[in-house]
Amino acid sequence: MLQSKVATKLVVLASLLVAMVLRILPLPKEWFVYNPDWVLLFLIYWAIAIPERVGVGHAWCVGVSSDVLTGRMLGQHALAYSVVVFVCVKLHTRLRAYPLYQQVLPVFLLLLVNQLLIFWTQNIKGAHSTELIHWSPSLAGALVWPAIFTTLRRVRRYYNIA
Repeated sequence: MLQSKVATKLVVLASLLVAMVLRILPLPKEWFVYNPDWVLLFLIYWAIAIPERVGVGHAWCVGVSSDVLTGRMLGQHALAYSVVVFVCVKLHTRLRAYPLYQQVLPVFLLLLVNQLLIFWTQNIKGAHSTELIHWSPSLAGALVWPAIFTTLRRVRRYYNIA
């Protein structure tokens, strides 16, 4: 039992580290605006798959790490990730019941909530950006959700994480 808990923590941590690497991967300037929030997508998956082990506290810690990693205002991603993961944990049974192609819409809405909170916190500090391109990472994240879901589900099944 103890070994499975440690293995679960290591697998989740390793996947979130991969997501952080994807987050800071250097991309051409034209593609960077479409780069989805990989860290949040991975958090959404784990919060839906194992909500008793990945929750708001994890989202807060990962969010602060993401803020430090990306050089953003401290607590910006922590707040957004915590809110989104809270919703995921509360609605995990409903989200799991949807077929994969129907999960895309709720994930898109969760990513929009994240973008809205990021937009709000940036505007508090005075960085006004009302361009439509600001919302494109949410759409890109919803489009890659099926690939992330199937990949992480295979990882979860391979390591017997329940």
